Amino acid sequence: MYTTIRQVSAVDKPRWIGIDHVQLAMPVGAEDQARAFYTGVLALTEVPKPEPLRARGGCWFEAGSVKLHLGAEDDFRPARKAHPALLVDDLRALVRTTGIDITWSDELPEVRRGYVDDPFGNRIELIEAP
Repeated sequence: MYTTIRQVSAVDKPRWIGIDHVQLAMPVGAEDQARAFYTGVLALTEVPKPEPLRARGGCWFEAGSVKLHLGAEDDFRPARKAHPALLVDDLRALVRTTGIDITWSDELPEVRRGYVDDPFGNRIELIEAP
């Protein structure tokens, strides 16, 4: 499949810095539901999409270095396995104050984490920052 792509030499290797944003999909026209969850429950701030991209629908949210973009898809299917993992300073407080339905994971005993679904069924992992 990648036979025509050349391998990067040690000299040409890029220096990765981080992730600019993560994009999830959502149904067309569901921006109000997205806002209610991402701003109302997760307490992210909606930021305006650049003018050339607004006609596509969807919305963008940020808090600190966390940037989530939701893109509207006609043939929407939620991401059930692939997911963003977001770090939060006090996961228990977030769950307690919002009443969010979280599925706790004890697979990594030294890490407090769990999974929630957004209103569209996209999986989101929440991890308490060390």
